[in-house]
Parts: sequence; C-alpha cells; structure tokens
Amino acid sequence: MNNKLETLTNLFEGKEIRSIWDKDKEEYYFSVVDVISVLAEPKNPRDYWYQLKKRLSDEEKSEVSTNCRQLKMKAQDGKMRKTDTLDTVGIFRLIESVPSPKAEPFKVWLAKLGRQKVDEVFDPSKGIDEMIDFYLKKGYTLEWIEVRIKAIIDRKRLTKVWHDNGIREGSEYAILTNSIYKEWSGMTASEYKAYKNIRKENLRDNMSRIEELLTDLGELAAHDIAEAEQPKGLKENIKTAKRGGKVAKDARDSYEKATKKSAISSNNFLNYKYIDDNHELENK
Repeated sequence: MNNKLETLTNLFEGKEIRSIWDKDKEEYYFSVVDVISVLAEPKNPRDYWYQLKKRLSDEEKSEVSTNCRQLKMKAQDGKMRKTDTLDTVGIFRLIESVPSPKAEPFKVWLAKLGRQKVDEVFDPSKGIDEMIDFYLKKGYTLEWIEVRIKAIIDRKRLTKVWHDNGIREGSEYAILTNSIYKEWSGMTASEYKAYKNIRKENLRDNMSRIEELLTDLGELAAHDIAEAEQPKGLKENIKTAKRGGKVAKDARDSYEKATKKSAISSNNFLNYKYIDDNHELENK
C-alpha cells in the first residue's frame, strides 16, 4: 500500500491537493485551484479557474462548476477560507476539461480504467481477478479472500430477499443493514466505521475474525427469517432484520462471557491513521 492514503491525491505525485472528508456523504472533496495549479501551472490559478468555468458554461458543460461546493480549507496564510471543491467524479471531469500536457497522463489512466470496465462486461472473471490481486497487494491472504468472497455472495442472497419483499435498493437497504448492526454491536455501520477510525475503507475489510463471524451470523439469520416469513414493506423488514441481529447479539454475549473479552475492537487493518477531519494522516 506504500503507506499512502489511497485517494485521488496519490495521482499527483506528492503535490499538495487539499481535501476534506464529508462523513455524512462518505466522500472526499478536493480543492479545485490546487488541482489546476498542478495540471496547468498558471500564474493565477483562481483566474484560470474563473475563465475555465466561463468557457465550460459557454460550451454547455457547466456541470463541473455547478457541482462545486464551497468548503473552508486552510489557506497559505494559515486561515480557514472558503474554497471551491469537487468530489472525485467532479475532479475527473475537471481534468478532462483542462487543456494541458500534464493532464494527458490522467486522461490516459481514465481511458485504461474505462477499457477495463468494458472488458469486464464481456468477461466478468477479469473483475474477480482484479479484486483478488488488489486484496493480495494489500496484504490479505488467499484464505481470507476466499472467506470475503463468500461473505459478498451471502450478502447478495440477503439483498435479493429484501428486494423480493419490496425493499428499495439504496437507503432502505442501508436502514435494514444498520438495524442488524445496531442490534448486535450497538452501533450503526457508520458509527462502527468511526469507532475503527476508517472512512471510505470497507468496514468488513477491517474486522477481526470474530467481528466477521458475528456480522455473517446476523445477516444469515436475517436472510433466513425474511425468506421464511416474507415480510412486506420497510417497517416489517426492519423487525426481521433486528431479529437477525439479535441472533448475533446472543452469540456475542456467549462469546464474551466465555472468553472474558470484548468481541468488538477498534483495531483496523490500515497502515495509516487519520488524525483530524482534514486530509492528514500519520503512518502506523
């Protein structure tokens, strides 16, 4: 993992790109003028951004500028000042719009990513190979990856039952997932991630073995109950999700009574840690 925070800033070869983490949306927002400074090297990045926004608006490509959020970031004088920011997708659209030789490597990289996704449409196994290779590079074992893939499949079984019971994908899936987590761990998924001090990283990728097993048990029980009873609507499915979580909670209580230790840990598997709400980290 090279001891780096794996965000878009890795692509800028160590150049400072200020960023802010939005914990509610679970998204990074990057300083537009910082990106422009690296790619175009203008004398005045703010003037360059102003002219670029105007050109994009004239070309009816104004979504780049209209999707900007003004967020406070630390300026060179040390003061917190409002700065135009874009999320990851917006920054990629910005890069595509900057007529600079320095932007070309990024455009080539994006094209390669697009090519990979097209190839995966014709041969889905390429996507699985890519996932396995990525986990291996992060230091996970093949045995761990095998268990992780099985958990993903089991999760698909659960969401299929939810879908069949009339649950809408997205926010309602999240509500049911949180019902399971809250019941057995006492935390929602986002609270659990905050407890482990992770952000966009996957929660399951940062669980201990017992945490994984309890999560699997809760989701498996929720699946079997929902499949047998076929509850309709969000309210009834929340009840079955909580009952699934209660099965895992009972197992957790039994484990902690027998081992005299907590089943829940704040540990994660990152080799860096976040030290404030801005894009700052220190290596472990």
